[in-house]
Order: sequence, then C-alpha cells, then structure tokens
Amino acid sequence: MKKFLLFASVAAFAVSCNDSLKENEFLVTGTIDTIYNGKQVFLKEAPKERMAQPVSLDTAVVENGKFTFRGMAETPQERFLFIEGEEKNAPIRFFAEEGNIAINVNKDTIYNSTVTGTFNNEVLAKYNKLNNEVSKKGQELSQEYTKASQSQDEEAMTKIEDKFETFSDEMYTKFKAFIEENPTAEISIQAFPSLLRSQKATYEELQSIFDKLPQSSKDSDLGKKISEYLEKKKQADAAKSATSVGKQVPGFAAPTPDGKMLSIKEAMGKVTIIDLWASWCGPCRKENPNVVAMYNELHGKGLNIIGVSLDEDGDKWKQAIAADKLTWQHISNLKGWDEPIAKQFGVNSIPATVVLDANGVIVARDLRGDELKAKVEELLAK
Repeated sequence: MKKFLLFASVAAFAVSCNDSLKENEFLVTGTIDTIYNGKQVFLKEAPKERMAQPVSLDTAVVENGKFTFRGMAETPQERFLFIEGEEKNAPIRFFAEEGNIAINVNKDTIYNSTVTGTFNNEVLAKYNKLNNEVSKKGQELSQEYTKASQSQDEEAMTKIEDKFETFSDEMYTKFKAFIEENPTAEISIQAFPSLLRSQKATYEELQSIFDKLPQSSKDSDLGKKISEYLEKKKQADAAKSATSVGKQVPGFAAPTPDGKMLSIKEAMGKVTIIDLWASWCGPCRKENPNVVAMYNELHGKGLNIIGVSLDEDGDKWKQAIAADKLTWQHISNLKGWDEPIAKQFGVNSIPATVVLDANGVIVARDLRGDELKAKVEELLAK
C-alpha cells in the first residue's frame, strides 16, 4: 500500500508540473557549469534570409549554474542558444515546442550539449549523434585524400575515392532509415539533403521518402527546394534511362571553339567516346592525360572522341583544351550545368563518358581509366 501511495504522489507531482504549462507553452531549463554564473544566455531564432544574423528573442542570466526560458509556440520552432563569451563557438540548437525542455550545456563543445524532454528535441539528439558520426568519418576520409594528394599517390587516391563512394551509400542508408523512423519530426526535412549525396539514389526512392514527410515540412522553404531538386532528378533519371546501354545515341549538335556547328554524326568513328567535362572540373583535368594517351594510341585504329564542355567561359574552355593537349573535336553551348547535351544524357556529375559503337549504339557509360581503354580496345578488335 505504501508503495502504491508513493507512486501516486509522484504521479500527481508529475501531472502538476505539466499542468503548470499552458497550452502551447514551453519551459527551457538549462544546466551549465557554475563558471558561467552571471553570464547571459541569448535565445535567438534563425534569420529569415540567407547570410543575415540570428534574431534575438529573449535573454536569461545564469544563476547557480541554471538558466530558464519560458515562451509560447503553436508549432515547433527551431531556436538557438548563445552563451556570453562563447559567441565564437557554434550555438546550442533546439526546438521550442509545448512541454518541459532540459538542456545540459557541454562547456567543452557547446554545440554538443544535450537537449531532451520533448518529441522533436529527443529526435534532434538522435540526429546530432548520427550526424556527428558521419561528419567524423567524412573528415577522416578527406584527411586521407589530402595526404595522398600531397604525396601524389595516385593509387591511394583512387582507393580513397572508392571509399568515398561506399561512404556516401552507407550515409544514404543511415539517413534514409532515420527519416523513415521519424517522418513527423521537424529535423527530418533537414536530414533529407544528406540523401542527395548518393549517386545511386533514384528519383523513385527519394520521392517515396519525401512523400512520407508531413505537408508542413514539404511547404517549408527547404521542402520547396527539395521538391524542385526532385523534379530535376526525375527528368535526369528519365534522360539517363533513354540513353542507357543498348539505346541508340540521340542526335545533338553544338558550336565548336571556332563557332562552327558540329553534330555527333559528323564526329563518329568506329568507336566514339562522348566525354563530358569542364575546365573548372578538377577530376576531369586529372583524367585528361589518361584520355590523351589512349586517344594518341588508338585514334589511328578508329577511336574518335567528342568533348562536350559544361563551361560557361569560352576563353577558359579554349585555354584548357590547349593546356591539356586535347586534340580531338570539342563542342559546347557554354551554359554550365544547363548544357542541353548534359541534360539529354541525364548527366549530373562530371567527368562522365558515353561509349558508342560504329552504329551509334550506346555500349557503356561512365567508364574511366583502364576500364575505359579496355572497352575501347574490345570494340576496336571486332
């Protein structure tokens, strides 16, 4: 009986605490090291416009290692806490929403402070943990690549590039699971861009995940941008399907560096490579010596290449052709990522290659290095 009475009294206390908050009211209770006693804590909202400063909403003073904020929020609102003297560090991020919100400030890494107590903040904590794990792995790979690049270790760089591709797929799987487990959480729409780094994710997969989010998330500024991206992705995937292996190459033409029009039919050989690149594309320029060597060796046997540039600056395009000794034919509409030929093939990353046989049938896509040369030699031998 005593245990029951104790349980009842604790439950009654919990109810009374919750009842002290009005509908849509939130109470933030912060715990911080006492070295901050007397310091101010600033509650701010994200700026409405890009590059603008966060907007101040309220201020509290730390007393005995504690601070509080009380306010109203009809819907969850993203908020930030800045601590006086720590403005150079990333702020504490949380969602202001009905209920009691507890924030335990980590004085060593402010942005890693823990926020608990309400649905969106509990999910935010899970997101932060996942995001930190992914960021750490990404930083480690970047450091490895920088080290290999500085020592000009081509073999190591290629292996790390493969690791990056695997990493992006793993990241896609993890963030996909997170969003599907928490579709109504405010942070899920903000986690969505992490899915877009995977080159293997199809429009259908991404749209299916996006459809599970609430309408309020879809109607947000970020949601609208994602919708626009998905529509472009849909068109790109359709274009890529129409130009997949086994399909006849579509007709296209564009100006050469000297302003004359050149069509794909005029540029074809026994084997033809459509090479999509740009002067500003580091990986493209890095690959060019391999392509030059292959072309010099196999052009006499029937290999033709037509370069399609995603440049916008004609002078830089011409300078790169000369500097890299790209002696094959080149065309471009100088429209950057709006290049019609790139869109025609559904290309959303470069370098990209399309290999054609003598009849203009697409026999391979996106081969590079030794794989590309092996495919060309196989076709020339027929």
